[in-house]
Amino acid sequence: MSDSTPTILNGRYELHRRLGRGGMAEVYLAADQLLDRPVAVKVLFSEFASDPAFVERFRREATAAANLSHPNIVGVYDWGEAEGTYFIVMEYVEGRSLSEILSAEGPLHPDRVADVGADVAAALGFAHRNGVVHRDVKPGNVLVTQAGQVKVADFGIARATTTATDDSLTQVGTVMGTATYFSPEQARGEPVDPRSDIYSLGCVLYELALGRPPFGGDSPVAIAYKQVHESPVPLRQINPELPEALQAIILKCLAKNPANRYPAAEDLRADLRRFREGQRILAEPVMATAAIPLVDTDLPPESDEDDEPRTSPLFIAGIVALLLLLAGMLFLLARELGVGPNNKSNVAQVEVPNVVDETLERAQAILEARNLKVSIVQEVNPDKAEGIVFGQDPEFGQEVDEGTTVELKVSSGAEATPVPNVTGSQVNQARILLTAQGFTNIREAPTDDESAPTGEVVDQDPQPNSQVTSDTEIVLFVSTGPAARPVPNVVGKSLAEASNLLGQAGFTVNQESEASSTVASGLVIRTSPAAGTSAAKGASVTVVVSTGPADVEVPSLVGLMQNSATNAITSRGLKAVVVQQDTANPGDVGKVVSQNPDPFTTAPLGSNVTISVGRLAVTPP
Repeated sequence: MSDSTPTILNGRYELHRRLGRGGMAEVYLAADQLLDRPVAVKVLFSEFASDPAFVERFRREATAAANLSHPNIVGVYDWGEAEGTYFIVMEYVEGRSLSEILSAEGPLHPDRVADVGADVAAALGFAHRNGVVHRDVKPGNVLVTQAGQVKVADFGIARATTTATDDSLTQVGTVMGTATYFSPEQARGEPVDPRSDIYSLGCVLYELALGRPPFGGDSPVAIAYKQVHESPVPLRQINPELPEALQAIILKCLAKNPANRYPAAEDLRADLRRFREGQRILAEPVMATAAIPLVDTDLPPESDEDDEPRTSPLFIAGIVALLLLLAGMLFLLARELGVGPNNKSNVAQVEVPNVVDETLERAQAILEARNLKVSIVQEVNPDKAEGIVFGQDPEFGQEVDEGTTVELKVSSGAEATPVPNVTGSQVNQARILLTAQGFTNIREAPTDDESAPTGEVVDQDPQPNSQVTSDTEIVLFVSTGPAARPVPNVVGKSLAEASNLLGQAGFTVNQESEASSTVASGLVIRTSPAAGTSAAKGASVTVVVSTGPADVEVPSLVGLMQNSATNAITSRGLKAVVVQQDTANPGDVGKVVSQNPDPFTTAPLGSNVTISVGRLAVTPP
């Protein structure tokens, strides 16, 4: 970009100065010459502009972000290409990033940490509801305006979760994001979902609270290794003054297993709000979870110091397996030698019948009739009714000794799950939370509500904390807003009386003025919406109040014949008053020689205009 001659993209966006530089593009402060406003323009580096994959990723950023209109998300206005230069036009946010704030001020107050986190969670929640995962949440991508408003920027590696993966853009094992803040599943190159953004936000909150991220290292690979294998140091071990509730919230976000994090960003935001309001939070201390080995072969191997202890569960399980194998071999050897109580020489053989899909009572009867014993294992099975056998060991058709025990797996039905409380949530948020808990049969029932905004869940069935199976129908009663009511007729009433009547009917009032020759000054001419029209409670009704007759311009009449002058007066809605005036000039006879009011002044509609018409003066004899 030239420093002497301004660069103007598509004849509209004039680049002024560079604001920052990223991995794929530079960001400039620019002027939108069409709309006369400052904007931020992200320009793809020239070396990437010839790569179709990078251009497509760049285009996808614009497409994903342009559909996200939210007060906590940096808006995307436009994107295009000019002479091989690809660019995105975004909202210009005048303020600082969280990374700049941390560098200048250090850790934030816990209340401020919660406030920032709640705003970022609100932005992510909106994006997730629209099928977009950010995948690069970090302090540099969170901006704070001079007024304190928080805005999430740069959906440069965001990917729509509702579209099929494009193998040319996203390949198995590809790690995207910033190592300091990305999730364990990102470190392993696995697919991510909204809970990955929650982990990244947890890293940001950790750094906001302590001034340093949860994991550091000499290289991105070393940090990624820690993201997967190590648990973060609890915040209160570093700063005992931090509230326990805030620590619990952040550590829940940083759970290695996504299932142990908040199921949705809205749930995280709600817990941060509870913390700020002094209420009991839902998060509980998160225990360290077992680390999952990295798939990425670029990551360093574990050192000898990290070798699993010989008393680990894996080691013990291996010993047990070996002992069981040895016992089985000894048992088979004993049978072949005719040693033991169940040798072939004196025990009859029976074929195991098939009792799968039978009731437990019938299965027991069938097996006992074959001189077989029964053991029962109750297990959750949503596909089989309670009390039905869905598995057996030994299996059908095997030859076994009489008296052998057959283990039956018997369904205890679908597992009961408590229904989460979604009353008071927006319906999209409620669906996300219910789906995350395993509920799939969700139905919405619209309902009028005087106090709840449109789209809010005002009730649910079953009620919160009810123990039901995952296939139970969950009915969400969703507010359609207040019921419509008719606008009262206030035409002809004073403004005060009209405002009182409309307020009692549940409407707000706006006032406009208009001249009228038929409605007295100060009285209502009409309303919008009109009287009798239905509108929702709280809707605004505009009241048009008369200012009385309008003033009109008085025409220039001097020199006109009397008839022409009176026609000109009456055509303006004024009244003509004619008086005679003697004149010695024969040329003035029948013409207007003077007028009152003067020409080109204004007079109220219907008022008098006096014209003096010349007549020949009579000379005395």
